This record gives sequence, structure tokens and C-alpha cells, in this order.
Amino acid sequence: MPNVGVQRGKASRAIRTVAAIRTVASLRSVALLTSGVLALPALTGCSSGGDDAGAAAAVPQDIGAVARAQVADGGTLRWAVDAMPQTLNAFQADADAATGRVAGAVLPALFTLDDRGRPQRNPDYLESAEIVQREPKQVVLYKLNQKAVWSDGREIGAPDFLAQWRALSGRESAYWTARNAGYERIEKIEKGANDLEVKVTFGKPYADWRALFSPLYPKDVTGTPDAFNDGARTRLKATAGPFLLKAADRDRGTLTLARNPRWWGRPSKLDELVLTAVPRDKRVAALADGTLDVAEIDRPAADRIALAERDKQAGAQGPGLAHGPGSAITPAAALRSWAIAHGSDEERAEAEQRARKQTRQAVERYAEEQTGLARLAIRRSLEPAYTQLALNGSSGPLADERVRRAVARALDRQELAELVLKPLGLPARPPGSHLALAGQPAYADNSDALGGQDTHEAQALLGDAGWTPGGVRQKPAAKAGSKASGSSADDDSKREADAGDEGTYIVGDDKPGEHRAGAHRYGHPLGEGLYRRGGDAEVRPGDNRPGGSGPGADTHVLAPARAAALQEIALMRQADALEDAGSGHQRDARTEAGRGNAEAGRGNKDAHRTEARRPGGAPGAYAPKGTAAPVAGGPLGKDGKPLTLRFVLPSGAGSEQLRAVGERIAQMLKAVGINTETVKVADDSYFKDHIASGDFDLALYSWPGTAYPATDDRPVFAKPEAASDGSLLVEQNYTRVGTDHIDQLFDQAAGELDEGEARDLVRKADARIWAAAGSIPLYQRPQLVAVKPTVANAGAFGFAAPLFQDIGFKKAESAPKGHKN
Repeated sequence: MPNVGVQRGKASRAIRTVAAIRTVASLRSVALLTSGVLALPALTGCSSGGDDAGAAAAVPQDIGAVARAQVADGGTLRWAVDAMPQTLNAFQADADAATGRVAGAVLPALFTLDDRGRPQRNPDYLESAEIVQREPKQVVLYKLNQKAVWSDGREIGAPDFLAQWRALSGRESAYWTARNAGYERIEKIEKGANDLEVKVTFGKPYADWRALFSPLYPKDVTGTPDAFNDGARTRLKATAGPFLLKAADRDRGTLTLARNPRWWGRPSKLDELVLTAVPRDKRVAALADGTLDVAEIDRPAADRIALAERDKQAGAQGPGLAHGPGSAITPAAALRSWAIAHGSDEERAEAEQRARKQTRQAVERYAEEQTGLARLAIRRSLEPAYTQLALNGSSGPLADERVRRAVARALDRQELAELVLKPLGLPARPPGSHLALAGQPAYADNSDALGGQDTHEAQALLGDAGWTPGGVRQKPAAKAGSKASGSSADDDSKREADAGDEGTYIVGDDKPGEHRAGAHRYGHPLGEGLYRRGGDAEVRPGDNRPGGSGPGADTHVLAPARAAALQEIALMRQADALEDAGSGHQRDARTEAGRGNAEAGRGNKDAHRTEARRPGGAPGAYAPKGTAAPVAGGPLGKDGKPLTLRFVLPSGAGSEQLRAVGERIAQMLKAVGINTETVKVADDSYFKDHIASGDFDLALYSWPGTAYPATDDRPVFAKPEAASDGSLLVEQNYTRVGTDHIDQLFDQAAGELDEGEARDLVRKADARIWAAAGSIPLYQRPQLVAVKPTVANAGAFGFAAPLFQDIGFKKAESAPKGHKN
């Protein structure tokens, strides 16, 4: 993305907004339902949860891959970045994509990702790395490559691991770190049997241990707070990658990396790699005039390159192009312009002549650029990131889970994915998971926990929430002593006694084991899924979690227990069914489903009545049986207020596609009676002033994929917590929708050393996130990279980490004809 957001060094995961860089985000109605019939039939539409659940095909990377023997030795490759890195320390809050690219080329990464997003041991640094002890404490033994040395000649070893742990453990506040996930679980680090062995002992089990020490900084950087905080921002005293830092020129916006003479691995093919700061809106011109060799581009730039190639093949080049500046001028308009320019009115003639000159220059410049663009190729894949519709559950109509679910059920996610990806020739499959992408081992489609597009059900949910066509004309209910529904807790207790649902619940009061009348599910309190709503994360000196102060802080929302609690039963049983599927119990579940259906058919006196699963959604995602959908044709309202949601979108030139998606979403919502007020804001304020501060009802932004969801995704979906001053700490959960149970599943996954069990826990957490309806994944983002066709082993990498030593230019015999380096 252009990115109007924070990068992955920040608070363990980077938010990626979809405006134009590169670093992510959880139910109730009245019904009498039986557990067997409700939850289990949906299993047939969900992943089995076995080890093959992540076998959904990933789109292959497109990097112009050739063998090293076919890559020429030498040369300089110019690679566009959005801006010069503000810091070279990847663990600081302002680290960005350029920081990450430099770190990948010059620093050790003990584990790197393959094209399916799986961590793989990097043999350039590790001979082996494995858990050698699980009880009483987890111990990981690293055996280092005996050739691995820093650029100053010192061996990479235990002192570097020890210094980085101390800097990132969170125990020393003098270190200004943006994240410490995993490092705080380490108890001690010591040398093994020799200098090439490093033994790490964990105080608490940590499943994502492979995420640690990548990148690994030398002890000269992490050994003292001053070196860590300030010294590593602009220079690194030692490096240990295929490249090293050569020069930085902030005036020209270039950072030059040169081949590392001490590199012990396969030597770099390039002499130099120059990272060049070029804003997205300037890249077409830079690519056309040949000052860039590789640049990530947006859809409009890709369209221009495609047009240039088409015109080249058709022999149509030069000022006479049928597109671009001046192409829309009709013969009549041209004649009129000529007449004015040569007319008797000297003032008008002079103005028209200037306009004609400007148009002529623009046409010539455009034609020249098109000639240059015709010499480029586009490499395309799917970026390891998905775009979501975020629903702010802190206040307003979206504080009601039924309204959030109605929004989700109104969306045709397949249509939205096709809108973005189909024109690019990329597979258009909506993501089925918040925590893994297609092709990753942990991937499973859990979207049935919420249900698919269904206009009737969306309208029924809105009706059940009290939003009706006549609601705009209704007078507000009396508020004195009332809840959000307009009635007292005592009245509701009496009214709902027959349904076994008493009183009200406070949003946020969902601590396991705490009794609340009428709120039990399988012996547990029904509070799971309820959360305290309110303001935004408070930013304090030394607080490493992003956020800000915003509207609605310290707000308690009361909701009617009857409507909320029983629908909670529905969705949580549905999530339980998905959990059983994720644990490989699908066969048993189907057997139990058949038994439950049989009992329901016999009229079991203990079974509640329920609806059968309908195509396109899960049973728990429906309004109560018999709830009439609002009559179409008028705006919905409640207590005299119309149902209108504030949809915030970025207004920048690189955000056209995002706005198109937003417009289509608004149309889908209007079809079920939800009005939207679209607010377009500047790109540079989109994240900081609106997303992070909670100043939105609906918003579009992206989260990057990760190989370590238990660690990286927890802050994205963590239940907001109340601070001592009454404000709300949201970490990176900008929807402010979360539950204790989701947090518990993340914590269990992070500490589960059995990889299969850890994946099952991640899938269970994802099912719960779908059920909470705070974040609706829409599509995996396209990755478009313009390159000179002679560039080898670079382009749309997808999940895989670049092999910088293999990047270069194809030898003449393997390069496309008519192209030179």
C-alpha cells in the first residue's frame, strides 16, 4: 500500500492501509435452538481442520526466475522504495518497508519464508535449529554456520543473541523498542558446547520461536540503549549479509548497497543495489525514462504499461495515440479551438494559444513516456496481505452485533474480489481466514461461522435489532433508568423469564467463570463475545502500542440480554462446531449431527427449536425464526434516527481502486436499507487521525499475512483493555471488537509446541473472529511490479523472501530480444 499506515516493525504487526506500502484485524438474536441441530450440520461446509486444510492453492510468485548460471555477473540495479528509511533499526516504531529491505540484504535472518509463507531454516547462517528439550522448560539449540562472520571479521555467536534478547525483552525501559513479542518469554541465553552453539531457554513455552532473531543485529547495535536508540538509525557498525551499506544520499534519495567481500555464501551477482526513493505517483515517469529497473506499481500504472505494449505491437506510437491527453478532443472542438486561437479577440486568442501549447506538450510527453513504458514488463501475483472492511464496534449502530452481522451478510465478497482482481488476470477468491492466506499450512475457510451474502437475512437481522422503515418517524423511548433497548433490567428479567434470559449484560463483562443470570452455555458464562466498548488506545511515553485518544472513550454500552444472549448461543455453538472440525473431529461431529436431528425429529422435550442451515451461511448467523425483514422502499430508522454509517476512505490519487470498492459496498448496503455517508480524507491523515483514533464506522485497510499468527495477529484482534485512567487500550484492534475467548485461544496457540495442535487453535480463534463480525476480509491484494525484462529473480515475490544474492540481469543469450540491461 502507499501506504498510509504503520509498518511491520510496529507493535509486532504492521497495519497496511490500501490507499496506494507495505505490516492486521472478531452476535446475537432471539431463538430457541438445540445444540445438536444448530451447530453440527454446518460442518459439511467447513474445512476439516486437518493438516491438508491449508492446501488451498497459492498464486505462484512471478520474479522472472532463472538459474544463477544464466544471471550476468556485475551491474547496478535500481529498486524503488516509497521513501528513504527513517531508521535502520527494524525494531523501532518508525521502521518501514525500506528498513525491512535493507535488513534483508545486509543482516542475518535465521529463518526466511518460502512461497507458501512457511518459515525455512536459512543455511547461510544455521547448520540446525531445533527444540532439544520440552520439559521442564523449552530449550532451543542453534548451531551456527561456522563461516558466518560480521563484516568486521568477528564470528556471529551467543553474545549477539544475548544482547538482542536484553534489548527486546522489555525489562529495560531505556531501550526504545516497538515490539518484544517472544523475547519476553526467554529466561536465559548461553553458549552451548562450543562457540558455534547458542542455547536459548524459555521461561514459558513459545511456539513461534522461529520468529526470533530475524533480523539479528550485532551486539554493537543492541548492547547499549544509546547505540540501539540512536546509533542504528543512520548507520550499522557491522553487517553480515550478501550486501553491505555503502552510501546514503538523502538529497538524491538513494541508499546504495554494495557486494559484501566477506560474504561466505553464494556471491552476489550484482555489484550494487541502489534503493531509490520515488513516490508512487512519480514512478511511471521514472520507469519510462529508464531511471528505475524495478518498481512496485498501482493499477493505473499497470494499465498504462499494458496500453504501451498493445500500441507497440500495433505499430501505433507517437503523438497520434487514441488515449492520453488530447485523445478526447473531437474534430468540432479542435476546429473551435483553432478559430478562437486565430480570432480577433486578442485576449481570448492568447489564452487559447497557451492552452493549445500546454495540450501539445502534454501529448508529446505522454507519447514519449508510452514509448519508454513499452520496454517494460509487469510481473504480478497476490501480495501476502488482505483488504478488509473494518466495522467500528465501539459505539453507534455497529455496537449491536446484529447490525454488524447484517452488514457482513449484505456483502457479496466474491463480487468485490472480482472487481479488483479479475481485470488483472489474477484469481479472485475471497479470503476465508483472518489469520492465514491460501497456501499457508494454517489456512482454513472459516467464513461459515458468519455466513455468506443473503439480503433477506441481512434485513431480518436489522429488523430484529429494531431498525425498521417506520423507525425514522418513531419517538425515542424514555431513557430514564433504561438500558440501550429502552427498558430496565428488572423489566427485562420479568419479560424474559420464560426464555431463561434475565437482566442485561454490560458490554465487556465477559470474564470466564463469572456468573450472570440466564447466561450459561455448556456450564460457562455467556459473556464470551461481549466486550467493553469505548475510546481509543492511549499513547504515553514508553508505551509501545499504537493508538490515540478519540471519541467514545470510557463508554459502557448496555444491550438487551434476551436478544443478545440467545444469539450468542447460536454463534458460539457454531464456532464450537468449527473448532471440532479444526481438531479433526468432523466424522464424529457428523454422527452427532445425525443423532441431534433424530432427537429433534422425535420432539425431544429438552431440545430447543432451531432453523436448519440454509445455503450460504451458518445457522447462528440468522435472525430469529419468524423475524420479518423490513419492507423495502424506505430508509430504516429507530427511535427517530435513520440508520446511517460513516464510511471513511482515503482521497489520494493512488486510492482509486479502494474508493471503487467502497462505492460498491455502499450500494450493497443500501440494498438492505443501510445508508452510508462517505467521507474522503487525506492519505496522510487516514490512518493516524481516523483508523487509529476510531473516527469511523466503516473503513477499508489491509493487514499483511504472517507465518506467526499466534504472535503477530494477537494485538490485531485482542480484546480492548481498560487503562488505569479509564481510557481504552486497543493495541492494534482498531475495530474495538474482541473477546476473552479469542485472547485465550491466541495465548494457547502461542504456547503450544505441537505444530498441528497450534494450527488447530489458530483456526478456532479465526472462527470466533468471523463470528464477532468486526472484520470482514474481502480480497487478497494484488502485487504488481514493473521491471525491465532483463531483470532476473526479482518482481512479485508473494510470501517468499528475496534471495538478494541471486538478483541481477539475465545474460545476453537468455534475455528477451530487443532489450538491453
